[in-house]
Amino acid sequence: MDFLHRNGVLVIQHLQKDYRAYYNFLNFMSNVGDPRNIFSIYFPLWFQLNQTVGTKMIWVAVIGDWFNLIFKWILFGHRPYWWVQETQIYPNHSSSCLEQFPSTCETGPGSPSGHAMGSSCVWYVMVTAALSHTVSWMNKSSTTLHRLTWSFLWSLFWLIQISVCISRVFIATHFPHQAILGVIGGMLVAEAFEHAPGIQTASLSTYLKTNLFLFLFALGFYLLLRLLDIDLLWSVPIAKKRCANPDWIHIDTTPFAGLMRNLGVLFGLGFAINSEMFLRSCRGENGYKLSFRLLCAVVSLITLQLYHFIKIPTHAEHLFYVLSFCKSASIPLTVVALIPYCIHILMKQSVKKMN
Repeated sequence: MDFLHRNGVLVIQHLQKDYRAYYNFLNFMSNVGDPRNIFSIYFPLWFQLNQTVGTKMIWVAVIGDWFNLIFKWILFGHRPYWWVQETQIYPNHSSSCLEQFPSTCETGPGSPSGHAMGSSCVWYVMVTAALSHTVSWMNKSSTTLHRLTWSFLWSLFWLIQISVCISRVFIATHFPHQAILGVIGGMLVAEAFEHAPGIQTASLSTYLKTNLFLFLFALGFYLLLRLLDIDLLWSVPIAKKRCANPDWIHIDTTPFAGLMRNLGVLFGLGFAINSEMFLRSCRGENGYKLSFRLLCAVVSLITLQLYHFIKIPTHAEHLFYVLSFCKSASIPLTVVALIPYCIHILMKQSVKKMN
């Protein structure tokens, strides 16, 4: 492992030396893989265009990030920005310090990369969905066009994943092998859900039971290892100690913050997709109209960008987790039920006035 770490540091130093001018682009690609953007950008767009894909995207993102958390707890992966200062490998601290950035100071363990895993699993769902759609309308004489589409989409997929991995390595928040593990893990989770059609018709009870299982397993695993005198939050004090700027430490990067965010989204989706508002709007006659779905997508995207202005107080950690759960649950409730229902009512009233 020290071999991977040492060579990883050399890769990071090379990237920071030769690609510093591309920081803005690399930082953007890092945000592409941010799990929070999956819920605020990818999901509202895809759900309104294709409810099957949107629902699968949430399940894949939540389960993938849950597995990522469990593996982080098992693998105890260090992050580069603190490892170079903690390790005793370099004699007389001869290693060059790695440059840090505002998005560097993640507080959870580093292996596998959550951004790489989230990006790969969600883009895998999008690419396979797009290919499935093209196959459905292409005739047998379109074999060449299908191959070109296949090549283009998978090339785009790998271009995005490589860029996300490079960006995470560049800002010294992951070693290269951690980013690669994340991509592979995300693809495996997404592929597993390709063979799980039952999620499309999951009842509210299924959503609640899944949420309860994910929470109790993670909490039980954490408490069990605490009884064995293993602290799964060992990375938090190290991150705070080695981060160059205390303002770059954010509570929403802690392991339990991500867990509560994901559970909130899945909880909200379960309620929304089984609600009367969803059935009357998205499953009603307007739900089949392209204009209705596009309007819902646009309004959802705009509304969710306003969510960034809602700041959750961070002075009390447990309160932060509860409010984070509630805020996350409101995202699918807004996208799936509230906005479509409001637009459905407005369109219905406008039709009455015209008549």
